[in-house]
Amino acid sequence: MELEDLGYNSILEKYRIDQNLQGFKVGRVISEHKERYIVKNTEKEYDGEVIGNLRFTANSRSDFPAVGDWVAFSEYNEDDALIHAILPRRSVLERQAVGQHGEKQIIATNIDYALIIQAVDRDFNINRIERYLTICHSSKVEPVVVLTKTDLVDDDLLKDQIGKISERIPELPVFTMSMEDPEALKIVKDFIHRGKTYCLLGSSGAGKSTLTNLLSEQSLMKTSHISSSTQKGRHTTSHRELLVLESGGVIIDNPGIREVGITDSSEGLETTFEMISRTAEHCRFNDCTHTNETGCAVISAVDNGEIDKASYENYLRMEREKAHFEETIAEKRKKGKAFNKMIRDMKSTHSKYKK
Repeated sequence: MELEDLGYNSILEKYRIDQNLQGFKVGRVISEHKERYIVKNTEKEYDGEVIGNLRFTANSRSDFPAVGDWVAFSEYNEDDALIHAILPRRSVLERQAVGQHGEKQIIATNIDYALIIQAVDRDFNINRIERYLTICHSSKVEPVVVLTKTDLVDDDLLKDQIGKISERIPELPVFTMSMEDPEALKIVKDFIHRGKTYCLLGSSGAGKSTLTNLLSEQSLMKTSHISSSTQKGRHTTSHRELLVLESGGVIIDNPGIREVGITDSSEGLETTFEMISRTAEHCRFNDCTHTNETGCAVISAVDNGEIDKASYENYLRMEREKAHFEETIAEKRKKGKAFNKMIRDMKSTHSKYKK
């Protein structure tokens, strides 16, 4: 195996040379456990931790390594490593951190494609697909939908679900597969290419871990059944993990995501809801919110059936969510500046008293 099989490229190598990091080894973070990291290179896997300088200069959680990152490291024992630097991230998939206002949570980094997994028998939800699309587009990650467990529904229902996706989100690639259908699995396998990284997104029980096992042709990830009482997937994957497939390509499996909070990404929303964005150019007011303004082209298009009403309502929900997140960030920055000013004033006053 070569570093290129893990996704390494000439841009990362140039950065390593420009930053005088040739004295360190290079590897990719394949899993994280409470600020302990498993780092993989062509030789083996290391148990890694960040050096003190990297830890103390970090301003937020995003300054620490995440699954998918390329890092420069040194060995200090046979199987242990110290992480000295994080190489530039090509893409960062992130969402609002659950239960932490104004904070982001990195899902994975350096992703080429996101496979949005939905089980057609219980998990199908276009609103959620649009949420996943928004975080993908904001990160410049190519999205693909994979509808799983197609053997559990009849053909008419499956065609209806595919039709709804095509109607609301034209040109979005959609794969359908039963885990028991080798032909459908082959289509997905043919989509996986050497050196590219694919991140699996979806709820618990949607089939992410099962698909990972099938693609790797090994039982690497735990799987579980759907709870008969709640119809929700029991937790299977408990942490993010990067896997290198023998046939080529890199897969990152994730724990089930039930909340897909939107962060401050206007570009992601504009790309996902392209029809609304294009129509908004004809609104009477430049700052139109598309809710109740006179001369709103978007509202007119919804009333005329040119824009899907459910998609429009989902767009408004995510716009409100984004605005609230941005307000929370702004408020935290304001408080932070006020606190820093107070500290400076206290130091200045203390200095005067000493004199």
